[in-house]
Amino acid sequence: MRHRQAGRKLGRTTAHREMTLRNLVTSLVLYEKIITTAAKAKELRSVAEKMVTLAKREDLHARRQAAEVLNDAKALSKLFETLGQRFRERSGGYTRITKLDYRMGDGAPLAAIEFLEAEAAEPKGKAKRGREGDGERAEGSARRRRRRRRGKAESEAAQTAPAVSSEA
Repeated sequence: MRHRQAGRKLGRTTAHREMTLRNLVTSLVLYEKIITTAAKAKELRSVAEKMVTLAKREDLHARRQAAEVLNDAKALSKLFETLGQRFRERSGGYTRITKLDYRMGDGAPLAAIEFLEAEAAEPKGKAKRGREGDGERAEGSARRRRRRRRGKAESEAAQTAPAVSSEA
């Protein structure tokens, strides 16, 4: 039984798991929204929130602690200059996890993790509903439709092609 065993192993060794989370949090800080599996997103949330809490402190020791986790100097500067200022008045809950569709290859549940208040920079318009409302889902379903059409077109081409006789 897993009593008092916190965290997910993600099917990796400890070093591999730590490096995966470091890479994910670096990408999240740089791009402010990433798409990954639901389990990785849930694990990433705690690491990302700790990084923002360090950024809010704004001292040299906090910057050095964050530099141990982040793999990129650009991500480190963005964390302390942009994200630390954005969440100055907020006491926690800096990220949002949105569940998406399932991955085509292995059926793993996908999720988007993003920092809050990132949409303030986007133009405020009417949100689309349905299939177009979620870009990742719409993209995946469009990909499936193209594959189906391609398969139908190939089968129709095979049926309408003139029969080639092998008389020589």
